[in-house]
Amino acid sequence: MNDEKRRKKELICIGCPMGCPLTVTMDGDKPLNVSGNTCPKGEAYAQKEVTNPTRIVTSTVKVAGSDRNFISVKTKTDIPKQKIFACMQEINHILAKAPIAIGDVLLENVADTGVPIVATKAARRKDDKL
Repeated sequence: MNDEKRRKKELICIGCPMGCPLTVTMDGDKPLNVSGNTCPKGEAYAQKEVTNPTRIVTSTVKVAGSDRNFISVKTKTDIPKQKIFACMQEINHILAKAPIAIGDVLLENVADTGVPIVATKAARRKDDKL
């Protein structure tokens, strides 16, 4: 194997609470070996992180017609890491209208990822009573 193409990447696993330090041996862009993981989630996380890193994005959006000015939102699933800024630009333009329930889809397809933005906090209408 060509040693010039072989390199190592160091990561901290976020697959479980252990936070294992991982070392991924790479051949160019291809992962060859993962070490340092104490559970199978570590290997899967490392393989994905070095080939196609993704993230769940959390933020807030403005709400109209509610006693709340903002509610929390997130991407329903992870999106490609390189799409985070485009995702945030679109989230920043959302104006949600009360009432809103947890899980309501506020944007169907953020940044052309096919992933929706969903509410993680509810908001009642201003005039609704407990």
